[in-house]
Amino acid sequence: MSLKLRRLSYALGAEVCGIDVSRPMTEAAFGEIYRAFLAHGILLFRDQAITREQHIEFSRRFGELDRHDALPRDRHPDHPELLMVTNEPKPDGSPSDSRYTGRQWHSDMSFTMEPALGSLLRCIAVPEVGGDTLFANMYMAYDALSEGMKKLIAGLHGIHLSGTRKIANTETGIPRAEEQKRINPPVAQPVVRVHPETGRKALYIGEKVRRFDGMTEEESKPLIDYLVRHATRPEFVYRQHWRKNDVLVWDNRCTMHQALGDFDETRLRHMERTTVLGTPSGYVVANG
Repeated sequence: MSLKLRRLSYALGAEVCGIDVSRPMTEAAFGEIYRAFLAHGILLFRDQAITREQHIEFSRRFGELDRHDALPRDRHPDHPELLMVTNEPKPDGSPSDSRYTGRQWHSDMSFTMEPALGSLLRCIAVPEVGGDTLFANMYMAYDALSEGMKKLIAGLHGIHLSGTRKIANTETGIPRAEEQKRINPPVAQPVVRVHPETGRKALYIGEKVRRFDGMTEEESKPLIDYLVRHATRPEFVYRQHWRKNDVLVWDNRCTMHQALGDFDETRLRHMERTTVLGTPSGYVVANG
């Protein structure tokens, strides 16, 4: 198979043309897709009218899937491999727990000991306008830093927190932030990670990082803010305009992303995500 690709932006991303991910695929054919994934950081498959089972099956080609024990309230009750990202109200009429998912710059599951290798997000419903997602190329962000800054951050570890959404647990009355802190204690991750397959260095930062290990929040904040602002410069960013039946896969080891709330929230935005487990990284911080 000769893979047909169309670049999505200068910074990163490619559309894979003429592929139906629900159909059987040889190892050689998938190998081409995976090499393109490593080369471009993001792959877009349009017009994929697939079932949940087919979504999961295709995702497993990339590796072992997370069952989302770290985010139990957001996963599908019958398919724990699927994380719901939706503003659709619950059956009792209360707001969805995941309606604000991803509204910060982040890399998926960075607050766990096995941060995600990749994520595959399927668009099921999207507003007529808005609801886009931004992606940043963290290789480019790292490469563009001065040598002095690279030396400064080389040994730093950022402490990543999961409990950033103040959505109440209606069963216990405990704020979701406290629930998440109990399930997922703070984890320190290196600010500069070496991609295990490409060998390239990438920034590993985001708005879930509250401070650096060994430093106070007050001391850390200026540098965290600078690195996030630097990494999200327009020349490093791709903007995904969603269409129904899009499937987008991205490499969390060299990208970060942010979902935008630029849409009428009375309109349905429903996505479902699988998460491919990555290699173990980081350590738990007792006093995060």
